[in-house]
Amino acid sequence: MDTYDVIVVGCGLSGGVIASRFAREKNLRVLVVEKRDHIGGNVYDYYDKKTNILVPMYGAHLFHTNNERVWNYVNQYSKWIRWDHKVIANVDEKLVPIPVNIDTVNSLCNENIVDEEEMKEWLKKTQINYSREPQNSEEVAKSRVGEYLYEKLVRDYTFKQWNKYPYELDASVLQRLPYRTNRDSRYFNDKYQALPKDSYTKFVENLLDHPNITIKLSTDFFIFKDSIPPDKTIIFTGPIDHFYAALGLPKLEYRSIKFEYEYYENMNYYQTNSVVNYPSSTVNYTRIIEPKHFLNQCSKDTVIIKEYSTDFGEPYYPVPTKKNQDLFKVYKSYAESEEKVHFVGRLADYKYFNMDQAILNALEYFDKNFLGL
Repeated sequence: MDTYDVIVVGCGLSGGVIASRFAREKNLRVLVVEKRDHIGGNVYDYYDKKTNILVPMYGAHLFHTNNERVWNYVNQYSKWIRWDHKVIANVDEKLVPIPVNIDTVNSLCNENIVDEEEMKEWLKKTQINYSREPQNSEEVAKSRVGEYLYEKLVRDYTFKQWNKYPYELDASVLQRLPYRTNRDSRYFNDKYQALPKDSYTKFVENLLDHPNITIKLSTDFFIFKDSIPPDKTIIFTGPIDHFYAALGLPKLEYRSIKFEYEYYENMNYYQTNSVVNYPSSTVNYTRIIEPKHFLNQCSKDTVIIKEYSTDFGEPYYPVPTKKNQDLFKVYKSYAESEEKVHFVGRLADYKYFNMDQAILNALEYFDKNFLGL
């Protein structure tokens, strides 16, 4: 341990950004410890040997941001290609755009809306207006798309994702739910929407390509945690309750995803879009991803990935119920008493981050805590 100044636990975006800045801007020696056998965390992707298609191991990741600092930062480590992501949903054997737009309403509600003014008028009549701010995710959704589309598109899909109905979830979960008053079928509105030309894995590899950085894969931090000298700085990006497991407190709740791969030889495309959601409770999986669509890859074959949300497996998504948020505050109080251990990232902060938010959070955390030292 005397070889290193900083130990970064986790090799995803948060850990990668922090490690890179310590090495490049502070000229410190950094050890990055990762329990998985690869870098990149959940954005890790690889070229499938059967099809030569670039496949995301942990679900599709679409980079989007309005933040100039984040955009300029990621462009230091990769070339990015514009990609306007679109999602469609399979509802009653119809394929409709998500987020809700004019075409979604016309298809599912038997309307004939022709322009933005008519769509605004329809929404005004359909949306449920509450006398105060929405208190949970059900109220958020109904205040945006109304009762009928909430039932068709949101309620059961959310239950499949979280094993909780929207009324059980904090309002923040579905505050990310967009809707359109026009025919724009893009999923995001951000100024910058792109995919890395050479894969996310290559982006993280470039981020960590520095002589001051050593990476140890397939390594459990907790095996040697107690042997780390107390003067070493530790950046922990894993689940905060795992760090304090010895305290015997209840565990925080996370959702995971099970991925099921299917290969199809001599098939151009399995589906018409990169991502198709299945909101109905009659289908067990939440969505099907066909990676071949991303950046219009060429292969005589294709592969699809069905996603099933589960309580078991790698922790991906914090579950923001009041019970969990109150418990996190207890863990947070212990974290705030630490002098040399810093908790950074989605799992450490028990908070959902988009990729750009995770990068910005890491950049700003470093600015605040280390840049001036």
